[in-house]
Amino acid sequence: MKRKIIHLKETDSTSSRLSDYQPPEDEEMTVVRADYQTAGRGNGANTWESEPGKNLLFSVMVHPKHVPVQRQFLLSEAEALAVKEVLDRYADGFTLKWPNDIYWNDRKISGTIIETRIGKEGVKRCIYGTGINVNQREFHGDAPNPVSLCQITGHELDLDHLFEQMLDAIEKYLGMLRENRFQDITALYHDALYRARGFHRFRDRMGEFEGSIVEVEDDGRLILRDRQCHLRSYAFKEVEFLLEKENNNILKL
Repeated sequence: MKRKIIHLKETDSTSSRLSDYQPPEDEEMTVVRADYQTAGRGNGANTWESEPGKNLLFSVMVHPKHVPVQRQFLLSEAEALAVKEVLDRYADGFTLKWPNDIYWNDRKISGTIIETRIGKEGVKRCIYGTGINVNQREFHGDAPNPVSLCQITGHELDLDHLFEQMLDAIEKYLGMLRENRFQDITALYHDALYRARGFHRFRDRMGEFEGSIVEVEDDGRLILRDRQCHLRSYAFKEVEFLLEKENNNILKL
């Protein structure tokens, strides 16, 4: 896959830098990496906290026209699996929190914002905006449970080497999609899910409940089964994962 990599010292958002970019026809993957983002985005109104030069902040634009529009969640699954595969080389305990965060035990190490543009032939363009906590040792923002790779391993890591590993892994999983290995991607995603087994605490608009994950559907909806054996279906942001902390405090993940 032909790549173009743009490395910036500082930018507002790596995804914003790609939003108006028109690649030449033979450029299959365009990547913008930044040492620091002044307006790094999380989901919704959230921001992504990152010290300059400490973490991996990058966006990848690809053109997966072979992915059916109704199954575009596969793109989210593929990228999350790629990030997890690389992190698995450094430590145990990584899982994928629906829809595409990477967790180490109950703490978040990576998140991705995905923007897609639909064309007549399918998914015309996809931009992954990814942040991975690597060498940052302290977090002062309002994120409830951040962790970095150096906190897990006890030492700092080479960002350039890790970045190349991430791009290679993303190419690998996108290649699986090009080969129409949709079921393989979905099976790997389900197997890697955070809280894949057992009952856990959740909260929706009706209140708190205990539920177990049944599946993530092709369109990305999360299906839970509650203690009364009722199935509950959720789009992103319609349900919260809860973690019971010391002194009976409840943490929203």
